[in-house]
Amino acid sequence: MDHPARVGKYQVERFLGGGMSHVYRATDTVLGRTVALKILTDAGSADQEAKARFFQEARVASNINHENIISVYDFGEDQGRPFIVMEFLEGESLRTAIKGGHVGDFSRRMRIALQVGRALDYIHSKKIIHRDVKPENIHLDRAGKIKMMDFGIAKPEGVALTRAGFTLGTPYYMAPEQVLGRNVSTQTDVYAFGLLLYELLTSQRAIEGDKVDQIFEQILYRTVDMEPLKSIHVPSQLVALIERCVAKQPAQRPAGLGSVCDEIERILGSTPYVSDLAPRPIVEVHDRTVTTRVPAASGLPGFLRKLPATFQSQTALMLLAGAAVAALVTVVYIVLVLTHVL
Repeated sequence: MDHPARVGKYQVERFLGGGMSHVYRATDTVLGRTVALKILTDAGSADQEAKARFFQEARVASNINHENIISVYDFGEDQGRPFIVMEFLEGESLRTAIKGGHVGDFSRRMRIALQVGRALDYIHSKKIIHRDVKPENIHLDRAGKIKMMDFGIAKPEGVALTRAGFTLGTPYYMAPEQVLGRNVSTQTDVYAFGLLLYELLTSQRAIEGDKVDQIFEQILYRTVDMEPLKSIHVPSQLVALIERCVAKQPAQRPAGLGSVCDEIERILGSTPYVSDLAPRPIVEVHDRTVTTRVPAASGLPGFLRKLPATFQSQTALMLLAGAAVAALVTVVYIVLVLTHVL
């Protein structure tokens, strides 16, 4: 597909990327604002199912008005090529932010999670199921504000665009009912949100594998391992909540993301654990010897706290004590010898 110079009133400036559809930075020549222009490729335009899904995405997204969901300004068809015009976002995907370590401390990560949860709860109130919740479909700006994107496989109630036997969704974040090709519900997004929250906190996927059959086997038959969450001291109530979100059976998951967000806020309000994910003692390595520095507030006598920090470690204190004992023994020995001589 050749990159167009202009689509309707939109002047194309730069190609940003894409797969079945291409996304460009463009300018609305009438309103003078910068927009993101999404154009279905020639291959996609030739596929009636893909074309119908593309326009369904436009209709779904254009009827959503929420601060944490990308705005759709316009859509249509130009010279046989369907297009969608959206707000232009600055920042990076949540996937890039997680990989780059840009998601911040525990409090900031939980603020990100709450925004995602509230956005999903909003679309559920509109009888829409996203079905493809994943870090790649969440945009994060420098201030920590998120925007949910890509409603390409979102399913409004009463609309069926899926071919028989064809399962939609990104394998790592698919709920068991999606893998089995069963009816999806808001509980499907609750499951994906649980996996997203797990990854947001641990910086690793809950489901791993190089092949689709390996991934599906884990989703269907293996319980998500909560140890990585516990190892970084995530509050136990939050671990339990994530565990419920990723239950195999939809009926075992929380009733909706509104209640999930309410519970997260209660946990944050009741736990002193708000500063960081993994508070650790300060560890230093010296010639293959691991030394744990003892904080000054740990009960050391005042005269020891006056020592240089290097001598306040457990190892250093043990060496000092040993040296003191050896010196005392030496002095006693010398006194006894001199006494005997005299």
